[in-house]
Amino acid sequence: MTTARRPWYTVLYIQVLLAIALGIIIGHFFPNAGVAFKPLGDGFISLIKMMIAPVIFCTVVHGIGSMRDLKKVGRVGVKTLFYFEAVSTLALVIGLVVGKLLQPGRGFDIDPATLDANAVASYVNRAKEEGFVAHLLEIIPDTFIGAFARGDLLQVLLVSILTGFAIARLGELGESTMRSMRWQRSSSASLASSCARRRSARSAQWPTPSVRSGWPR
Repeated sequence: MTTARRPWYTVLYIQVLLAIALGIIIGHFFPNAGVAFKPLGDGFISLIKMMIAPVIFCTVVHGIGSMRDLKKVGRVGVKTLFYFEAVSTLALVIGLVVGKLLQPGRGFDIDPATLDANAVASYVNRAKEEGFVAHLLEIIPDTFIGAFARGDLLQVLLVSILTGFAIARLGELGESTMRSMRWQRSSSASLASSCARRRSARSAQWPTPSVRSGWPR
């Protein structure tokens, strides 16, 4: 018995690509309409950000807690770190090349002398004051829930790793906890997928920068 193929327009990534293309068209040819629909785009971004921390927590805890051999966890962690650094470096190189060749933002005719330097002064001062040790200490949240409340992904990742190692050492109690974690991860992923599907209806209403309209203020 053959399974019926899904229509191409019901595939999630195709819906996303179509929505992005439609959003670009509206942002370029109907900039005022794009600005008017901006709250819908902001709301969608907020929904996605709301789901990032729970998905990361459930995925990391389930992955580490399911491994009884903690040495294997260490090996996987080293490989993951190497992969992250390699891909991040590649992404930076691609970004530099694209910025040099295509020069995105060209045509906005913005005079740097007219920009307000005070808008980024706080970030510059903080970068100068924060050293390596202070940055490491900043990763440790004040409370377990505080990491999720602040939405700091590094803090969420630290809490997830420690929780996963703790569950891996609990034995039979850890197994029952992992069954609950599998359900939580499945629920979070389903909700995130549902939010992403709504993007196909919302993305067309996002404002898109263009030479004529620029970003809405």
